[in-house]
Amino acid sequence: MDEVVKKLASLGLPGAMLVIVIATTGLEGNVVIPMVLATLGGPFGMMGGLAVLGIVTLVTESLAGYGIEKVLSAVYTERSKNEALGGILREINSLPISDELKTKLKDNISNPPKTEADLVVISPQVAEIQ
Repeated sequence: MDEVVKKLASLGLPGAMLVIVIATTGLEGNVVIPMVLATLGGPFGMMGGLAVLGIVTLVTESLAGYGIEKVLSAVYTERSKNEALGGILREINSLPISDELKTKLKDNISNPPKTEADLVVISPQVAEIQ
C-alpha cells in the first residue's frame, strides 16, 4: 500500500483525481482506467481525459509557482474591468478560501494598484494619476 501511495503522490493532483474517480465508479479489472479516462474526458472520450489530466497538471504547477493569492488576484482584477463589482464580491464571498484571502481579494479589486498605464502625461515634467 505504501508503494502505491508514494507513486500516486508523485503524480500530484492528477493522480488524486484518478484515484477518486476510480473509487466512485465501482468498476474493477481491466476496464477501470479506460472508463475513468472516458469519464474525465466527457464527450471527448479517453483522449479528452488525458488532456484534462494534462491541463490540471499545468494549472497546479502555475498555481504552485505564483501562489494562489496572486493568481486569484490577477483573475478578479481582470474580471472587474468588464463585470459588475457587486457580482464579483458575492462570488469571492462564496469561495472556499480563508477570510484573510477574501479580504485581500476584495481590497485589490476595490482599489486596484496604480500602474504606468493609469498615468496621464500633462507635460514632460508632470504626470497625473487618473
